[in-house]
Amino acid sequence: MPTLITLLTDFGTADGYVAEMKGVLLTLAPGATIVDVAHDVSPQDVECGRLALARYWRRFPAGTVHVAVVDPGVGSGRAALAVASDDRFLVGPDNGLLSPALLLRGARAVALAVPPAAAPTFHGRDVFAPAAAALASGAALDALGAPHAAPVVRRTSEPRRLADGGIEGEVITIDRFGNAVTNCLGLRGGSIEVGGASLPLRRTYADTPSGAPTALVGSSGLIEIAVRDGNAARQLGLARGARVVFRPAAL
Repeated sequence: MPTLITLLTDFGTADGYVAEMKGVLLTLAPGATIVDVAHDVSPQDVECGRLALARYWRRFPAGTVHVAVVDPGVGSGRAALAVASDDRFLVGPDNGLLSPALLLRGARAVALAVPPAAAPTFHGRDVFAPAAAALASGAALDALGAPHAAPVVRRTSEPRRLADGGIEGEVITIDRFGNAVTNCLGLRGGSIEVGGASLPLRRTYADTPSGAPTALVGSSGLIEIAVRDGNAARQLGLARGARVVFRPAAL
């Protein structure tokens, strides 16, 4: 089975940047299969990239090499990383983007050397793609750089319990449908207070009339605020950081 290399970036597809990376990957690891995860992460939005990566990186088979590049600090003193975690590899900037893998017990990271000829504005092509190709071709992680003991790690904030029994959380991201994903995990029954509205927690979108707001537990296990056949972020004026409160159903 050929080695899989996945790509997640904020490059878009109109300017040829992704194609340049693929050219390097296929030149250095011609037997690899490249999977485009997404290239429309909001520009420079490391947090959006981190949350996207968290959804999929362990869904791929062991041995997969994940390349993630959302890198507003490119060319600065931030480290370039290769990570081994849960029998998979990840390559990308040391800015918290790779946190989902770094948080696992046993994860190891090395700092990649930046070649003198590397463009200071395009480490995706000149640093991360060659490292990913080397890993896909069987190179050992430790052969790519020196151990990096303190990588940048971002964590999703934890909801907190209120004195009245409610659970206060926040919107952590807005998906492409306009659904507002919160940090409240695995709660069922009750309601969500957000933007001045109280929304009963439903099982699925179809349990709500078209155009109406609702709350439900999404596929990631997190509570989401949605508008059936609409855009909750726009309709309810929601953005990352908006406060939400879960109210459990009365016993």
